[in-house]
Formats: sequence, C-alpha cells, structure tokens
Amino acid sequence: MKRMKTLFALGVIFALALTLTLVPAMAQGSGKPGTITVKGSDTLVRLGQRWAEEYMKKKPGLVVQVSGGGTGTGIAALLNKSTDVCQASRDMEKKEYAMAEQKGVKPVRHSVALDGIAIFLHKDNPIQVLTLGQLKDIYTAKITNWKELGGPDKRIIIYSRENNSGTYGFFKEHVLLGRDFAPEAQTLPGTASVVNAVGKDLYGIGYGGIAWESNVKHLSVKKDDASPAIEPTLTTITDGSYPIARELYWFFNGQPTGEVKAFLNWALSEEGQKVAESVDYIPLPKDMAAKNMIP
Repeated sequence: MKRMKTLFALGVIFALALTLTLVPAMAQGSGKPGTITVKGSDTLVRLGQRWAEEYMKKKPGLVVQVSGGGTGTGIAALLNKSTDVCQASRDMEKKEYAMAEQKGVKPVRHSVALDGIAIFLHKDNPIQVLTLGQLKDIYTAKITNWKELGGPDKRIIIYSRENNSGTYGFFKEHVLLGRDFAPEAQTLPGTASVVNAVGKDLYGIGYGGIAWESNVKHLSVKKDDASPAIEPTLTTITDGSYPIARELYWFFNGQPTGEVKAFLNWALSEEGQKVAESVDYIPLPKDMAAKNMIP
C-alpha cells in the first residue's frame, strides 16, 4: 500500500511538471501566461500604452500591462527579471551591462521609434532660437538671466527631469557634455510635469520628448553660432539634422519569443508605426523598422 501511494505521488509530480512545460510562456518576465509586462521610460509610456491598447484589440485574452517610472526603473526591472519589455530613452550604461552579466541577464536592444528632445518655453517668452552652447550654459548656471540671450531682464527658472530618467541622461551627455546640472534646477518626475511647469512660468525653460508638447512652445536649436536653426519636426528628427534627436528602445532579456516577439514585430509594422505617429512620436524609417523585426 505504501509503495502504491509513493508511485501515485510520483505520477502526480510528473504530470504536473509535464503540464507546466506545455503551458506557453506568453510573457518571459511576468510569470503570467497571457500577460506581457512593459516597464520603464516616462518618455515612452504614452506610446507603450497606446500600442498596448491597439494590440489587445487584435489579441482578445491577452493582457499588456504598461507602467512608467523612468528608464532606470525599467532597466532595474529587466535586471531583476520582473518585466518582459523595458522601455528606454537611452542605451544601457556600461555598468548596467556589467550588472546584467553578473545576474545572468542577456540584454537585447531593439529600436522602436525616434524622438527629438524639445526645448520648451512659455508661449509668451520672446526667445525663438538657442544654440547647444547656450543651453549648456543655462543648465549649468553660467547664464542665469534672459537678458543675456536677448530676452527680458528676468532670472531663468530651469526645469529638469530626475536623474533616473533616460532623457536626463541623454541631455546631460549630449547637451551638457557630461557636466553637472545647476543645483537650482528644479527636478520633476516626468516630461508632462516639466511641460506643465513651463506652461505656467513665463521665465521657465524645460526639455523633454517632443510628443509631450502641450500649451508651451518649442525652440529651434543651433549646433553652434554658425549653424542653421533647426526646428524639431518629423523630417528633421528622421534625417538627424535636429541636434538633439535620438532613438527610443525596447530591451529584452534574450531575444523575445512567443507573444512578446509578436508584440514587438507588430509595433514595428506599418500599422504599429502609424499608431506611434498618431500620438506625435516619430516613426522609424521603413528599412530601420524592418531591421529591428525578428524573423
């Protein structure tokens, strides 16, 4: 009798193991079949949510959960294997790749859209154009008054993103050239917050993804004094002539498979890229989108 109970228990364990093996792992990091988790960039969160909404209409029964928190939050989730998709507005840093190796995570990066970091001012601020050098001087407090730029004799109020933000990191690297932000910079938790603050502050300046522009104006930007002033548009961001253009990424732990792969390929399809454009993001050129798809 004891031997029969043992054999029965072993049979149950074997059957359970076989069942778990056969259940498709729809989402590599969520642990929930039929669920895809997407975490990370606040710049990308609006697009991620829209992609999720449209994709779930095509896939009844599939749940795509999207949350922000910043690129750093998404990368941390990727390294902790708690998300299927990490949305990022910058590449991972060397130390993050090293940490991934230590944790047994194999980051795979795919470009999913383009973006221009716009410089936002209040609609009534008379300034129309700034150079990258002037932006650096503003955000490092070398220039502190609008009159130094041809504007009113008023102190410049600078708004920035928090240091967990990929946009913060990109701006620091490409505009501040690695220098620290001025201590008086007011850090805010998302581009929407930056835009809201600048929209209420006649003497404020902020930066963020062009898709978030609302009730403010954006400047044209010059690489230097001798360069033309370039406005952030679909054309100038796509051809790279706008000086603060960048790619937006999805990271995965290994090359995605199953529903996660299908979701990526749909986002990169003509239909998915039209969704991106409909919410004011810049779609990838067709050849670049095709290159980032998984066969």
